[in-house]
Amino acid sequence: MTLLITVFAAVFATAKWYNRKNDDMKLGILCFMYWGASLMWLVDAIFEFVDLQAEYFTPAPVDMLNDAFLGLSVVALGLVIWIVRLLVTDPKGVLKKSLSENKATSNAKTNVKAQEQ
Repeated sequence: MTLLITVFAAVFATAKWYNRKNDDMKLGILCFMYWGASLMWLVDAIFEFVDLQAEYFTPAPVDMLNDAFLGLSVVALGLVIWIVRLLVTDPKGVLKKSLSENKATSNAKTNVKAQEQ
């Protein structure tokens, strides 16, 4: 399940990256993270298959649920890392603009209060 979930996330992120108009959202980083995770889970699946043989294809429902939670956690963590990186780099300047507007607004309010006193 972890492999399946991360491969779906990687394919979706790659499709979004491929159809982009510009690279402001830095989707390439998200693609690399998900494809790297997919490769990691593929190697894990190969070694687990070598160990379990045919039992690999009949997992217990509890194991499948645990694997699904792990796969969703990996996808969520990848999204969090991507969003933090996006906020730190601020490619469109949205945070910088927002912070400068808030600073200008607070300075204007402070000036109005000072003039009233």
